[in-house]
Parts: sequence; structure tokens; C-alpha cells
Amino acid sequence: MKNILTVLLFLLIFTNQIKAQGCSDAGFCTMGSMKPDQSFGRKNQVKLRSVEISQYFAETRFQNMIHSTTIDIGFSSGAKNSFQFKLPYTIVQTAGDENKSLTTQGLGDISISYTRNLINKPTYQLNFTVGAKIPTGDANLKSPEGLALPMYYQTTLGTYDLVLGGSVLTRNWLFATGIQHPFNRNGNQFFWQEWQTQNVPYQVSKYSNANQLKRGTDIMLRIERNLRFSRYNAHIGLLAIHRLNNDNIIDQTGKEVEVVNSSGTVINLLTGVGYAFSTRSAIKCIAGFKLITRDKTPDGLSREYVLTIGYAYSF
Repeated sequence: MKNILTVLLFLLIFTNQIKAQGCSDAGFCTMGSMKPDQSFGRKNQVKLRSVEISQYFAETRFQNMIHSTTIDIGFSSGAKNSFQFKLPYTIVQTAGDENKSLTTQGLGDISISYTRNLINKPTYQLNFTVGAKIPTGDANLKSPEGLALPMYYQTTLGTYDLVLGGSVLTRNWLFATGIQHPFNRNGNQFFWQEWQTQNVPYQVSKYSNANQLKRGTDIMLRIERNLRFSRYNAHIGLLAIHRLNNDNIIDQTGKEVEVVNSSGTVINLLTGVGYAFSTRSAIKCIAGFKLITRDKTPDGLSREYVLTIGYAYSF
């Protein structure tokens, strides 16, 4: 226990010193068979249920501070089928000019997924996930002055997304891949030019315009090495998220335009530790460190550092 607490403290300090970007708030890399820190077991437990509460801390490239509390509920039906439901509550905060701050908060997007175990061998498992992201709003929260805020302040992405993925899991390794495709534009109406005529204390010209944003399709690849002992575990790995095509918006003339350089690859080094109090309850800590990021992120998903601490209970 002492060793685990020491590592957790180290990660808390370390993430204040190193810039990072973990999985985006789109969150499909924590759904079903694609999530990190999966334990390998030859025999699946029947009707296993779990509840996890986690706290997420992050800072964007524009110094927005993000705090998100997530409830993650899972249960199994039979030996091969499992379901997952995730609901976050998010607070976004930043300091503006004249020591004034701007804060938004609200429910984040709902994640639901179904995972099927396709192959269960003594040395490896093959799993497949299908899921969806459901918006809890139109992504058009406004400032106290009534002006549309950039996506960095929105608590929802405002789109209906399809998620597909799969993984190969062994006792020591996890290989996972997935795709996330949004089907609609959101209702965001942010143009930073509209703020220029207003006497407001916030620097918004640094954000990309996001009016009626249509995000590109993302694919992900996770490679992870796990170490597991009787009560504690650790893992380290790489997570790559590639946006296949540029995002696009509707400009102030009503024309659809691409946001140049909004496609590309994000690569992260992720590491974490966990400690099991019993067969039913455990804590964990995951931190991410940026290696490569995209140039433009009008969707507000850029992160400079990420730290997640969670408690899980199975019954």
C-alpha cells in the first residue's frame, strides 16, 4: 500500500511539470474493449456488475481548466456479453483579463456500448464493441454577455456519434483499435470576430471559429503493457488518435469551409497504477503525456495535461 501511495503522489506532482494530452473528451478510447487497464481472465464472471466514479483533471492549450466527474456503470449478461454506460458532469474554467473568470458547467455526453467476447483462449481474448455517444445539448453555451462561447467552454460536443472497436488482450498486453464517426453538425455559433465589438474581459481571438461545427472521423490505436500482482498493478502504453479529415464550419457568409490543419494525429504516452483493497473494490490513477498533437482543434479537445483518479466497486 505504501508503494502505491508513493507512485500516486509521484504522478500528481509529475503531471504538474509535464505537458500532456490524453484521450479526448470524445471519449471513445475509454469505451468497452478499447478502454485502458483491462485485466485478463480465462473465465469470465457471469452477471458481473461494477460502478466506477472517477475525477478527471486537465488543462487545455489556452489555459482552460477542466474538471469532470464521471459515473461509469457496467454489467455482464452471460459469459460473453457486457454493457457500459458513462455519464460525466463537467466544469470548465479560465481566467480572463482584469482578473475576471469565465465558468461553464453541465452534463457531458452520454456514452453507451455493448461488448462481445468473440474468442476466449487460455492465452488471449478477442473482443468487439459497438457503441454511441449521445449529446446532452447543442454545444452553444453563451457568456454572461450573451455571446456564443468557443467549443473549449462547451460541456457537450453536440453530435450523435457511432463508435466501433475491438481489442486483443493477453495476460501482459493490450492491443485495441476503434473508429468514431459523428453524424451531424452541432449548434455552436462561435465567431471570435463578433466579440471584437464588445467590451468583454475575455481573450477569444485565439480560439478557432466553430459555427455549426462538423467534426472529422477519428480512428484510434492503443498499445499497452500491463504488470499485475496480488493487490497492485501498473501499466504503460501509447495511444494514437488520428483525425481522417478536416473539421468544417459554416462561415459568416453562410458558406461551408474546412478548418485547415484540423486533421492529423495525436500520440500520447499513458501510464497508470492501481491498488485493490479487495476482490470487489480498487482505486486507480492514470496520467497522460503528449508526444504529438494536431495544429488546430476547433472542437476544443486539446489537452496539455491529463490526470484521472477513480474508485471502482464490483458486485
